[in-house]
Amino acid sequence: MRTYPTDSPSAAARILALSMIVDGDLAAAELRALAHSKVLDLIEIDTDTFHDLLGELCEDLLIDASGRRNVELEPELLDAVLDEIRDPALRRKLLQAMSKIADADGVLADAEATLLAHAAAAWSGERLAA
Repeated sequence: MRTYPTDSPSAAARILALSMIVDGDLAAAELRALAHSKVLDLIEIDTDTFHDLLGELCEDLLIDASGRRNVELEPELLDAVLDEIRDPALRRKLLQAMSKIADADGVLADAEATLLAHAAAAWSGERLAA
């Protein structure tokens, strides 16, 4: 998995991209929710760059894919991805956007709920039980 500088637009965009594909389905409603959230403007990244980062994330995940539909990251790897965002205000904005993206298609998949809970716990300093 690639690494990005702490609090960088790329690190933030990857977390948003992960919230879009974690359930194994990139829904058009999720893309619309991302556009409506204006979070890409907040993190100073354009749509084309976001799509490139989304593609890079998919490439990284496919390296370890085992034929499952849901994207599953080991907790340690997910912690490392989430730890690239340290700014508390950015964490709050990303968590809000991730929630809107997850709810956009009207179905909160287990994988989406798990990602949201893990991010909320990691960014608040709490630990989830394994």
